[in-house]
Amino acid sequence: MASSMEFVEFVTGQLSGAGTITHKKMFGEYGLYCDGLLFSVICDNQFFVKATQAGKDLLGSFEEAAPYKGSKPYLLIEDLEDRELLTRLVQVTLKELPPLRETKLDYKKEYRDLYQPKKTPMLIEVPPMQFLMVDGEGDPNTGASYQEALEILYGLSYGIKMSKLGKEPPKGYFEYVVPPLEGFWRLKDGRPIGSSSLNKENFCWTSLIRQPEFVTPLVVEKAGEALKKKHPKLPIQRARLCSFTEGLCAQVLHVGSYDEEPETIKRLERFIQKQGCALDLSQERRHHEIYLSDPRRTAPEKLKTVIRLPVVRESKG
Repeated sequence: MASSMEFVEFVTGQLSGAGTITHKKMFGEYGLYCDGLLFSVICDNQFFVKATQAGKDLLGSFEEAAPYKGSKPYLLIEDLEDRELLTRLVQVTLKELPPLRETKLDYKKEYRDLYQPKKTPMLIEVPPMQFLMVDGEGDPNTGASYQEALEILYGLSYGIKMSKLGKEPPKGYFEYVVPPLEGFWRLKDGRPIGSSSLNKENFCWTSLIRQPEFVTPLVVEKAGEALKKKHPKLPIQRARLCSFTEGLCAQVLHVGSYDEEPETIKRLERFIQKQGCALDLSQERRHHEIYLSDPRRTAPEKLKTVIRLPVVRESKG
């Protein structure tokens, strides 16, 4: 259930004594800011405040909960009638938060379950997100198409990030760290990606980078116009902005070279079976990788990659 604007406006009104309270649409819900500093989120018509020791001491009795999947625990505030207490809570919370210049949203840190899994496999329900995507085929190590896709994705993503410096910054813009490169993979001949003997020319891939919630087709269009001026021959039209819901998946952290992934994939597949699930691979639901390391600056044995596979729970009937 999405939060209503009536609830958001009620909460911001109750907090008005703490400073200038504003709200922005984030992750399909709302982030609350006091004098420009993010201190709270509203999800499913519930009010959550970032957990600090000062806030806990003030409340005495409190409940911690994750407002959304993969979130850190926040303080869940259910009593919204005591305006004086709410004002003090905001004020003491702000004192323990990093200063404004350090409050860039880093998706890898904010959504640890999505971007920082452990070497032990886990199941996860992946929420809707929007991405810039570029499709292609062939060996990513030798094919010009793959390198071109990365140039487009990074060019647009960093162009959007710097759009705050333009004459008309995007509506709802907030500071953030550009998320990592990701990839959806499948094979033309239908064999699983985890096979140890792959002809990489047989790859069909989609490279993608997650985009902040304020990004719209118009924002992408403007970033594309700026990128085109710098690189007129770059086929920016290959990129598309779209929302994608991955759903139930199993994932694990792979540490090592990309060519050593098959063993990790086999381990993940064994985990899937033990969980009473089955792989659910199709043209829409594909082998997914998130690249946490820069291969240009990281030794192959230290590369960190999230490997994620779509699954479905097997019926017991």
